[in-house]
Amino acid sequence: MTARLQIQTIVSQPFAENTYIVWRDDRPDALVIDPGLEPDLILAFLDERGLDVAAILNTHGHADHIAGNGPLKERYPDAPLIIGAKETALLADANLNMSAPFGFPIVSPPADRTVNEGDILDVAGIQLEVFEIPGHSPGHVVFVVHPLTGSPSPTGGRGEVVVFGGDVLFRGSIGCTDFPGGSFDRLASGIRGKLYALPDDTVVYPGHGPATKVGFEKATNPFVKAN
Repeated sequence: MTARLQIQTIVSQPFAENTYIVWRDDRPDALVIDPGLEPDLILAFLDERGLDVAAILNTHGHADHIAGNGPLKERYPDAPLIIGAKETALLADANLNMSAPFGFPIVSPPADRTVNEGDILDVAGIQLEVFEIPGHSPGHVVFVVHPLTGSPSPTGGRGEVVVFGGDVLFRGSIGCTDFPGGSFDRLASGIRGKLYALPDDTVVYPGHGPATKVGFEKATNPFVKAN
């Protein structure tokens, strides 16, 4: 039987931030993407499923996406913490990561590895391609998992391209661009030039809200309709 990619969403309050736990159903190790402000929920799910953590991935360094890094690293010290090279300063600076302005200063352990545009991660039997799409934050990245057939980046049997997109593209919306380092033009350009170049049935798992598909957003998103 062909292994399949499994994706569990853990929603952390108060910002309804999506953490994704991703694993192949033929393996006991998993990725944790953007551990949020309720890490106990993440740890409880990992314990329930008997999953080990092979890596912790951050799409960007804003507090609601990195608050769980510390507890995850404490439980899984050998799991590398991975973030875009241009986002590392946010991990250690509560003003840059927007936690101090909201009244709850948070810092994260340092990155064990940084990634740039075009890098390929191979972790837990899953290959992820890195796209840099700044505009919501200075060095925001997304992680793209390609299908097994006809792609250099196998998922282990899932049929569509999958994007773990952080705060880039939402269903019917986009990430805000009024934070430090933000730029609507850069964000829109990255979405149109990179995400919209993927197949229309590509599933985007965003940092907030429900999953969506590239084709739907190209046709309907009021901020970034396809040109």
